[in-house]
Amino acid sequence: MNHDNHEVKATIRLEQAKQNFTKSEQKIYHYIINHTEQVLYHSLTELSEACSVGEATVLRLFRKIGYKGFQEFKFSLAKEIDSNDEENQDDSYIYKVKKNMVTAIEDSYNVIDERKLQEALQLIEEARKVVIFGVGSSSIAALDMQTRLLRIGISVEVFGDPHFQIMRTASMDTDTIVIAISLTGGSKDTVDSVEAARRKGAKVISITNYSKSPLTKLSDCILLSAAKESPLDSGSLVSKIAQLFVIDLICTGLTIRNFERAEESKMIISESITGKLY
Repeated sequence: MNHDNHEVKATIRLEQAKQNFTKSEQKIYHYIINHTEQVLYHSLTELSEACSVGEATVLRLFRKIGYKGFQEFKFSLAKEIDSNDEENQDDSYIYKVKKNMVTAIEDSYNVIDERKLQEALQLIEEARKVVIFGVGSSSIAALDMQTRLLRIGISVEVFGDPHFQIMRTASMDTDTIVIAISLTGGSKDTVDSVEAARRKGAKVISITNYSKSPLTKLSDCILLSAAKESPLDSGSLVSKIAQLFVIDLICTGLTIRNFERAEESKMIISESITGKLY
């Protein structure tokens, strides 16, 4: 793809090619034009379902107009919307960050399904081995979860590297629970590792923002957070705040259900850590 072509706006590329679209592609085109901002926060599965077409058809459309895939199209579209959106430029970025974080927690609070949460707690309690998968920025949330669970006496392993994830799946069995953390649920590395874990009989809890994604199709229990980010904000702290909110619910729930053991572990750890301070 040459540099000049790359600079053409996403909506203009759609307009220029619409004469050559098939009937299915026309449906996708009309949906994107009428729901431009929402499209930024859709997963590939959500977009294809909204248009009642297959995922392969959606990908074919984006390749037809010069993009490698849906993520590259979304990134281009986000830049276009950002450059068009001048009216809020005067707002303090400090206020915006605060507002986005508060919204992320409130929205996550509204989407959490308490029945699913209790189901996840049960799965973790019954498992002999708890393994957390998270790639990229999701690995930070995974490490935080490990710290919290170790403090309440639950032994847990974390793997952020896709190669180590696959190696770990080799020794999994029906007593293993995998907690997969992925904002989009579309991270190929995480999905491949979860698939391998399921083949060994492991059960899967997913913490994700999208109810319909390749990851959720493989999950026994889905816990939703709600901080869908624009491609321009990828890896921002706002999305991690939403993930940490769900993680906090799990760890607090486990503490309440196993109060005595959790309190004993926390006391031992606190005493040990205090000994490391002057």
